[in-house]
Amino acid sequence: METLKYEAGKTIRLAIPIVVGELAQMALHIIDTAMVGAISYKQLAAAALVINTMNIPFVLGIGMTISVSQMVSLAHGRQNDKQVSHYFYNGFLLCALTAVTISLGLVFGKNILLHMGQDPEVVAYAMPFMQLMGLSIIPMLLFMTLKQFTDGLQFTRTAMVLSLCGMPLNILLNYLLIYGNWGFPRLELQGAGWSTLITRTLMFVVLGWVVLRHRTFAPYIQDRAVQWRLKKRTLGELLHIGVPSSLQIGMEAGAFAVSGILIGTISAVAQAAHQIALSCAAFTFMVSMGLAQAGSIRVSNAFGSSNWPKISRIGRSTLVTALCYGIFCAVLFSLLRNQLPHFFNKNEAVISLAATLLLFAALFQISDSTQAIGAGLLRGIKDVKTPTILIAIAYWAIGLPLGYILAFKFDMGAPGMWIGLIAGLSFASVFLILRFLRKAKGVISKKF
Repeated sequence: METLKYEAGKTIRLAIPIVVGELAQMALHIIDTAMVGAISYKQLAAAALVINTMNIPFVLGIGMTISVSQMVSLAHGRQNDKQVSHYFYNGFLLCALTAVTISLGLVFGKNILLHMGQDPEVVAYAMPFMQLMGLSIIPMLLFMTLKQFTDGLQFTRTAMVLSLCGMPLNILLNYLLIYGNWGFPRLELQGAGWSTLITRTLMFVVLGWVVLRHRTFAPYIQDRAVQWRLKKRTLGELLHIGVPSSLQIGMEAGAFAVSGILIGTISAVAQAAHQIALSCAAFTFMVSMGLAQAGSIRVSNAFGSSNWPKISRIGRSTLVTALCYGIFCAVLFSLLRNQLPHFFNKNEAVISLAATLLLFAALFQISDSTQAIGAGLLRGIKDVKTPTILIAIAYWAIGLPLGYILAFKFDMGAPGMWIGLIAGLSFASVFLILRFLRKAKGVISKKF
């Protein structure tokens, strides 16, 4: 009898490369934030404005890439290499179309920044940065699609290595283009945009070459003459997973993005402090996302062979792991709340407010981690519609309205907004976990 400890170990081993890759990607944003913040807090606020504005469409694209790993993992569980190849091809084209659409929308829609009630100087810095970051969406989402393909086959180290290699490259390009070292032009915030675009493009090209040329993936590439054809039914299956996944991730990220924009109407100091606390929380959340993806892939693989007892064991063991991790992060944030802001900015007002917000970030670490796992496990058993509704209620009917009332009607400012987000996260966590446990238990009782 396989124990929960054994299943947790397998999920963690699968998750580690995913987590490292996700952390490397997040580290790129934090490095950009820190290096830009060293110039001025207004350029830091401009970076935050752009990231918050484009975060919603960006994560919608990421949600669409998730459909690739889910369907590839399902076919892999059935030991059907031809079906894996077919899902990969259709998924890649679907995600490529999504990437181009999102990118063009951001590039040509950058004037929206002029109508958000932000500091005019912040907006002036943000406009050209928005254009560069919008263009970088294309290579990033294409890289993510290839990554989801390799992850779905449980080859998670390939993308991890490339993500790690991207870090020193991005730091070097930032050093040259942000500050104008070694004879390069001093582009400041725009330099960070160029660094991101170049790094993401190279990462996509290299991973594409590996997938097409390496013998590990040869069984899925050699069937391309027959399997690499668009089919309406296949696209429908991918959209059935991709659209709700996009909405789920988009509504969560959107709530945080909108909260950042609302906080930006208070002051540039509040927005910069919010971005610091959010960057720290987002960094730790990448571990939860990695666990959620690994759990989802393993559940989907077991779902392909209709092994419900195994699905239940994987789910429960992953939830316990997430709970332990959330408690660890809560303690870490509480202890280091006064030290972490110094890595991003030297303005005393920004540092003081960021330290306060990190206390609130500590409070929601547990629910943030477990709600991500709950959504991922449900996605693995192809249950996506009801979870999407639950997430919509959590963030847009509870989190944001409550945060707005506390922040602006009760004059609590940025801390009030964070209290609302904590309430939304907690609601999502409880109801998503209960749904997974109920569905797994119900099916097992019925079938066995």
